[in-house]
Amino acid sequence: MSGFIDEVPIQIRAGHGGAGSVHFHKEKFVEFGGPDGGDGGKGGDVIFVAEGRMMTLENYLPDRMYAAEDGGPGLGQNRNGKNGEDLILKVPVGTQIIDAVTMELVYDFNADGESFTIAKGGRGGKGNTFFKTSVQQAPRYSQPGEEGGELSLILELKLLADIGIVGLPNAGKSTLLAKITHAHPKIAGYAFTTLSPNLGVVHRHEDLFRYTVADIPGIIEGASKGVGLGISFLKHIERVQGILFLFDGGNLQLEEELEMLRSELGNYNQSLLNKKFLIVINKMDIWDNDPSFTEEIQKNYSHLGEIICISADKESNLEYLLERIDKVFFPEKAKLVYENT
Repeated sequence: MSGFIDEVPIQIRAGHGGAGSVHFHKEKFVEFGGPDGGDGGKGGDVIFVAEGRMMTLENYLPDRMYAAEDGGPGLGQNRNGKNGEDLILKVPVGTQIIDAVTMELVYDFNADGESFTIAKGGRGGKGNTFFKTSVQQAPRYSQPGEEGGELSLILELKLLADIGIVGLPNAGKSTLLAKITHAHPKIAGYAFTTLSPNLGVVHRHEDLFRYTVADIPGIIEGASKGVGLGISFLKHIERVQGILFLFDGGNLQLEEELEMLRSELGNYNQSLLNKKFLIVINKMDIWDNDPSFTEEIQKNYSHLGEIICISADKESNLEYLLERIDKVFFPEKAKLVYENT
């Protein structure tokens, strides 16, 4: 996901209403024509729509001001002005609209196709025909159009992933994501390969159900205070149902690393510590998948939580990991599947 942009400030303005017309009927052999000025057209609305195929907010970088079309002015012969075109702004699912002045959340998009009108266009002004009365036969005035709403906004994207993979740099997060989904993240043998979140979909049991998994860039100590890359992307696990804490089995300091990761998550958002989680130790091929050594690791660290050993690169024990994800994070769906198989 090159060019991953998850926050951008913008200005939006709905269209102004068109001015009403001051016009008088002119016809041959008619000495005094009456008023026939039409109304101005309504200004266009600004409407946000969630688009499931969009993954970043990068489209909003070139321009920062987005305006709907103004309504057209009224015309003679009681013709109303043209209504302004609405402005449709597409954003990824998971985008939040925040008022840049008050910093209050205005709207949160959670589904593909969801729409929200953020600013209404101004009403068109009345033409002089509207003001004709028995007393006032020839009004020479009309209304100006109303101004459209104008706002300063912040668009902030928080990925709608069901599961977040969290770990230190080079733990194998991107490799695991690539093996269990159809995602194709950049993978290399050095730290901080992943510079942006990657998202993939896991299809389970002949697609009876599916869930999304996000690979969060490596978190290091101090991430919640801006150290490393993690602070930029911690927001993307706020919505997950569960967390996979992934560790490098070739350099295992499980207790200290888990404590550090959970501390950084808690410092960023305390509610993350209440999420269900599994501890996954990667690269078990280093000990040749020796079952006795695997059992020893699981026994020694059982007080920390459920521990699953895998090799993402060699695809060892991945099906068992997926079964545990099914049952731990999606128990209702898993119950229906496993009871009927």
